This record gives sequence, structure tokens and C-alpha cells, in this order.
Amino acid sequence: MTDLQIAKGVSLKHISSIAEKFGIDPDNIEMFGKYKAKLPLKAINREKAQKSNLILVSAISPTPAGEGKTTMSIGLSEGLNRLGKKSTVVLREPSLGPVFGIKGGATGGGYSQVLPMEDINLHFTGDFAAIEKAHNLLSAIIDNNIQSKTNSLLLDPRTIGWKRVMDMNDRSLRHIIVGLGGTTSGVPRETGFDITAASEIMAILCLAESLTDLKERLGNIFVGYTYDKKPIYAKDLKAEGAMAALLKDAIKPNLVQTIEGNPAIIHGGPFANIAQGTNSVIATLMGMSHSDYTVTEAGFGFDLGAEKFFDIKCQSAGLKPKAVVLTTTIRALKYHGGVDLKSLTEPNVEALKKGLPNLEKHLENITKFKVVPVIAINKFVSDTDEEIQVIMELAASKGIRVAVANVWAKGGVGAEDLAKEVIEIVESGTSAFKALYDWESSVQDKIATIATEIYGAEYVDYTSKAKADLRKIADLGLEQLPVCIAKTQKSLSDNPKLLGRPKDFIITVREIEIALGAGFLIPITGNIMRMPGLPAHPASEGIDINDDGEITGLF
Repeated sequence: MTDLQIAKGVSLKHISSIAEKFGIDPDNIEMFGKYKAKLPLKAINREKAQKSNLILVSAISPTPAGEGKTTMSIGLSEGLNRLGKKSTVVLREPSLGPVFGIKGGATGGGYSQVLPMEDINLHFTGDFAAIEKAHNLLSAIIDNNIQSKTNSLLLDPRTIGWKRVMDMNDRSLRHIIVGLGGTTSGVPRETGFDITAASEIMAILCLAESLTDLKERLGNIFVGYTYDKKPIYAKDLKAEGAMAALLKDAIKPNLVQTIEGNPAIIHGGPFANIAQGTNSVIATLMGMSHSDYTVTEAGFGFDLGAEKFFDIKCQSAGLKPKAVVLTTTIRALKYHGGVDLKSLTEPNVEALKKGLPNLEKHLENITKFKVVPVIAINKFVSDTDEEIQVIMELAASKGIRVAVANVWAKGGVGAEDLAKEVIEIVESGTSAFKALYDWESSVQDKIATIATEIYGAEYVDYTSKAKADLRKIADLGLEQLPVCIAKTQKSLSDNPKLLGRPKDFIITVREIEIALGAGFLIPITGNIMRMPGLPAHPASEGIDINDDGEITGLF
């Protein structure tokens, strides 16, 4: 059966009953039909949240075959509920670009899904649209200010890095010229489009803890310089109030349900290679306010999403995770061991062993944060007992917990062994979360710490542009901000072709962007795609809707 067939065979519960199970009066939620709702911010209880056990699901370096972090997160939450622990899974929202392009949705799969999957993967509750509108409002205000003869801040168009966004893969919009058409149509300048998930406003929404905090962060967005080198922020354009007004509903987390009828919160969706790659602080705190165990995930491998989850999100919001589930697949390890994508389902113990160093490096990285890991082997039908035993033996030799999780085929039942391991870690109290670096360290020291400690680089090199950016950051007094390194997800290095566990490599920082509203700096390494394109045969070719309003071909 396909994911969609499985989802359609489930009898969904009315969202009011899910809210009641979650511990919120159904009268206090904002309904979006029968199966979706917005949760009020007043339902967050910081005191209760501090008593909840936050579990992060991460993964080894991702491969084209996929590792299944979302599926694992949902299955683990189901498994914890089956063992009598009140658990909620908190996830990011899918982006339409990947849904219609090549990646597909982000609602899990098989018997480990969040529902209603069609709605979640498409427009959902309109959060992405609101973020898009708020972002593009600032874009319009910027160009209007440049054009104005009576209300101009004398912005130098050459210094403006703020683009426009849309939630669709469209490579033709990466680089554009605006302001053509004569003196009444604006001042011509070069700009472009990013996908909405890459917007700084997405990152801001996911780090804000209240409407007041949201508005302040929006006002702090760095726009550019005037002709006399004065820095200009969104608050100088008086844009933050209107932008926040557009986000008044988007800031509220979305409540849906798992395939087994347990609560799931889905909110926000920043990329992990350009932003922090995790759901919102508000959504995480909401889950923790009403659950014994809150399961969440971070994008891509541990070196990207999880590092940023720990060093940026947890530091910003005062969160202390109790365990890390490192999602691992046999086929991904074989890929890192040199096996061609088409041959990953064929048994190959030797290639698997060659790929183990990637797993070992991620395990080492987890312990640097003083959090206890457990390896979750995401089981596929092609996995052999001999291959599984190889990972079991590695875990035993290092004294690390491990469990086989068959969540796609069995849902919560398939995650019970993993859930038991997580419970034992939490109840042992052996995790003592500690961030990797001090925010007050120099920018270079913070970058070097991540590059050498997490990626395994020999040292960091800076281009002349990056060095100039360091001077600009110092002049603006922003050296105390954390760093959100933009790097390929395909490798521990900044070279996507270096699989496994590369060594003796150099990380090159090309430039450093300022995301003051989000509250971090973005050192750019390699070529980071912020506006993907569609493949020759995009997934949209197979998506349709029938006369009964049923969507087909989403998976």
C-alpha cells in the first residue's frame, strides 16, 4: 500500500477530541475544518514545559535514498504513547516547492504519518502564505523608499540583500531586474527570489517567543546602507508593525493528529542549510507544556540541523534536550561506503562497514553536547540480519544504545524498543546538555569550533569578501551573535562529493550574511541553493483531484 492509501484507510478523529487529549479546552482552539486547528499562545506553560522531556531526532549525513527522520519522529512518539508516556511530536511544515518538485511531502510515511497529509502538504493553514506576504511587503517598502522623492532614507540599492520570496521551485526567478518601465515604475536594480522556507522571516517566526518578540525581531532585519554608509533596518522603514499584523495567525502553532490518534504540532519550516532547520520555539514549548515527552526533529544530518538546534534554538529559548535519536539506515551507510544508488538494496556487508565512519563521527558529535545518543536503525525490507548485526556490534563496542525501528510498516508497535531505550536514557538522568560554544566568543572562533569539532575540518579559510564582512559585523557591533553556517547537507565537508568521513579538508567561508532579526550570522560555504528548480518530470505531473474533491498522486 502507498502512504496515501494507508492514510485514507484511517478514521480521523475530530480535532476537538485531539485538543482535549492534549489538555486544551476545545473551546479555546481555532478550528480549520474538522481536522486542523490553531493553538492559542496562552496555552504555553513555561513551568510545565521545564518538566517535560525533550527528545531530538537527527540523522547521519543524508543521501538521495532518504533516512526518514520525520517518519522516525512520528513513530517514536507513537511508541512512547503505547508505553504509557504522554507524548507529542512537533514537526516542521512542508514547503510546496519540494512537494511539487522531487522531494515529496513531509508528513512521514506508511503507518507513521501525521494527518490529514494532503492538507498539511499543500496549503495547510496558510502560514507559508502569511510569511511570504510579510516578506514581500518589506520588499515593496524598500523599493518604494528608493523611488520616493519625499520619504527617502537614501538607501544605496547596491547594498540591499533583501530579495523577494515565493513558495515554489522556479529557477527562472533566481536572478531578476526590477524597476524597469521608466521613472514611474521604480529604480532599476538587480535582485531575485528565494523560496519562502529560506526567508529570514521564517527563521524569525521560528525563534520568536511572543508577538512582542516577533515584532522586535522583524524591526531588526538588516536592509542595507545609505549612500553615506549608515545602516538601515526594517524599523527605520516603519515596516515591523504591518509585517507582524500579517503574521498574527501564522505565529500560532497548528494542531493535527498522528495516524494512531495522538496529538501532533506542525509549525514553521526553515531550511537547515541556510537557517536553523527546526520547528518554532513556540510549537516546541507548546508540546512541552502538555506532554511528558516531546519528540522533535532537526533537518538534514546532525552536523547541520542538530548543531543549530543545540547552539541556536536551545540557547535562545533555554531548552535542554534529554536524548538524541540518531536515525540510520543500512542503505545510507552503504551509499557512504561507495555503493551506487541503484544497488543499495543489494546485500553488501563490506560496503556497509566502509560507510560506518560517517555514523561514528555523528555519534562523536552528539557526545560533544553532553547528550546521550541512541542509534535508531530505520528498517527497510531489503535489510539483512547480517547487515543489521554490523551496526549492533559497532554500538556494543562503543557502549551506545541501539534499536531496530520498523515504524513505516508497524507504526508505534515498531518503535516500542526504541521508545524503551529513550525512556531509560531520560530516567537515568545521564544527559547534561551543554552548548558547543559561547556566543560571546569571536565570530572566527565560533566558526572554527563548529568546522573543526563538528565537521572535522583542518582549518577555516576566508575569502576577501568574507574578511570584509567580518569587519562590517565588528563595525555594527554584532560579534556576539551565534553562527548559522550554510553548508551542503551531502557531506560533513563543504564539498558534496566527499562522502563518508572526510579528513584533512579546509572549510572556505565565501561571505557572511547578517540575519539580525533572526539573531544569527550566516557564514556561507560552497554554493547554497535558495531557489530550487523543478526536475524534468516534477512530482506535480502525477498530482490530480477528482470530482469528489479527493487529491490523488501526492505520493
